[in-house]
Amino acid sequence: MEWTEIIISIDRDNLETAEAIAHMLVPYGFYIEDYASMIEEVMEIAHIDLIDEELLKKDKTKALIHVYISPEENPAESVAFLRERLSEEGIRSEIDTTGCDEMDWRNNWKQFFFPIPVGEKLLIRPTWRDEYDPGDRKVINIDPGMAFGTGNHETTRLCLKCLEKFVKKDDVVLDVGCGSGILSIASVLLGAKSAFGVDIDPTAVRTAFENTEMNNVSDKCTFVAGNLTDKVSGTYDIVVANIVADAIIMLSKDVRNFMNDKSVYIMSGIIDSRKDEVLSVIKKDFEVTNIFEEAGWVCIAAKVKA
Repeated sequence: MEWTEIIISIDRDNLETAEAIAHMLVPYGFYIEDYASMIEEVMEIAHIDLIDEELLKKDKTKALIHVYISPEENPAESVAFLRERLSEEGIRSEIDTTGCDEMDWRNNWKQFFFPIPVGEKLLIRPTWRDEYDPGDRKVINIDPGMAFGTGNHETTRLCLKCLEKFVKKDDVVLDVGCGSGILSIASVLLGAKSAFGVDIDPTAVRTAFENTEMNNVSDKCTFVAGNLTDKVSGTYDIVVANIVADAIIMLSKDVRNFMNDKSVYIMSGIIDSRKDEVLSVIKKDFEVTNIFEEAGWVCIAAKVKA
């Protein structure tokens, strides 16, 4: 089985942020095409001014990031991750999957995805796996389709462990960047009264609803397409945001409006190099209660300051 190549085209001005997002997805490497300073670099290194005409015609306002997805990972989920994270950062992008067979995407990787125990109370079960022993764990049946959130990614697992710690009976949960709906489903299975999820990607919203039906919790979960909290009203006992550092910083300015005095704010999707920056922002209005870390990722839980 071959690796899948995904090519992300963005304005060169956004290259640094887009590169950081790509690194979040594939820390083992990718490569970048950036022709903006090509002529100067060639002159400096080779001291010649003869450059192939085809290279000179390249659009120097754009940069291309080539990402490679290993066979055991879900390329559809990876594309969803990139689209959602780039959109949250306000970066316009084109993602090229030319030459990739989508049916292979949606099936080949599944042979590597088995039921996964998470924390002490949950087990994530891919819908195509029938042989598993949940023991006393709550089973989350999941098919991510074209949305982000199988439970394989560290950011999702960290959120699940954190929800397990904080969700109480009859809590009302707000899930920002709901993806496949896995965090909303887990919250209800852990005892929450209801969950309201929002995602910038309409495909994710449809997938999330389908997953709630498979878990018999569709009557307790609602999903809408929107950016951060622009379609949210009311207050919630738990707000969980599995997005990116910059979006969390932006969300933190207004999230207090959706929380009561005892609410818990769970933030994930934070790469470890951004941890201190996020903490410095949220500590203005919140008291940090827990920090969980795994494989270079950080999840933070906080409560409103008294």
